[in-house]
Amino acid sequence: MWGLTAESTEAREKGDLKENAEYHAARERQGLLQAQISKLESDLAGCEIIDPSKLDKDTVTFGKRVKVKDKNTGAVSEYKIVGELEADISKNQITIITPISKGLLTKKVGDTVTIKVPAGDKVLEILEIGL
Repeated sequence: MWGLTAESTEAREKGDLKENAEYHAARERQGLLQAQISKLESDLAGCEIIDPSKLDKDTVTFGKRVKVKDKNTGAVSEYKIVGELEADISKNQITIITPISKGLLTKKVGDTVTIKVPAGDKVLEILEIGL
């Protein structure tokens, strides 16, 4: 542990620790924060820096933006394939472990892929690949 937080130190000063609810609540919050710190440290230890500009420019790989056309609906979408910690669907950044990413990896412009997703099969044509 990193020692007592200011909050738990203040609560400790209020008297008998056996009956000090504020102190115990502060210690519990401190434990939760330490668990979050440990998780982040573990995640960072397993990260690898990949420069997408050094990967094959003609195929779908990690770090690339991919524009696709849904052959069933005609809708055009663009995704960026990123790591799990970077995923943000509001920015169309999807993690490399999603079914869509897995289905698109190693494909080229003009390829059509059928991907099983929870809502059914998606048939996507790759229109563009970029950084």
